[in-house]
Amino acid sequence: MTKLKLLALGVLIATSVSTASAANQWSVGAGVGVINSPYKQYDRDLYPVPVVTYEGDKFWFRGLGGGYYLWNDQTDKLSVMAYYSPLHFKPGDSDSHALRQLDKRRSTAMAGLSYVHNTQYGFLRTALAADVLDNSNGFVGDVAWLYRYTNGGLTLTPGIGVEYSSENQNDYYYGVSGDESRRSGLKRYDADDSWNPYLELTASYKFASDWNVYAATRYTRLGDEIKDSPMVDKSWTGLFSTGVTYSF
Repeated sequence: MTKLKLLALGVLIATSVSTASAANQWSVGAGVGVINSPYKQYDRDLYPVPVVTYEGDKFWFRGLGGGYYLWNDQTDKLSVMAYYSPLHFKPGDSDSHALRQLDKRRSTAMAGLSYVHNTQYGFLRTALAADVLDNSNGFVGDVAWLYRYTNGGLTLTPGIGVEYSSENQNDYYYGVSGDESRRSGLKRYDADDSWNPYLELTASYKFASDWNVYAATRYTRLGDEIKDSPMVDKSWTGLFSTGVTYSF
């Protein structure tokens, strides 16, 4: 599970810390983080997290993905984007005997559109992306409202949002086929689509001109279609990461 946990934390950092990057600026750094997986009997541990981001006039790169701006001004930013989705299931990574009898669920590449709308009261962040490697043949959406508060070198960015996961996406990662049911003893399960609300908070502090320390966290409440899966024993997932970056 090391790879999944490290990369999932990288996604969180990319979508939160990098939103404040100046134009034509690189940031590199490192940190540590923790992820809580919804799958049964997966450990929660501490992992290293690399951070690399770039924000340009035409292109951006954040952690596991990048994009090209179709529209980019102070108010609206629309881009086509692609990213690596680290979500996967490896039977041998679970301590559950039943889950060890299931098939692998593979990571994939996603592509779609992202849009940010800035106002004096905060900003809207949205994304819609589909699996382009035909692993799940599903798609995911995300919409959130965030507010950035800055006082000197300190920046706080709380947000509230909801993730949408399509039927194919959920069924691939959380469904149990007839063959898997016979091997494992778990009930057969066909997952439908779901809405998963979340809260997130990023805190960062800039010091010595180009250095920044950060902490980022997200709590996601899982929809019933995920919670009801026999592969899952939690009603939520959580992410936390902290580290330091250098901008140039």
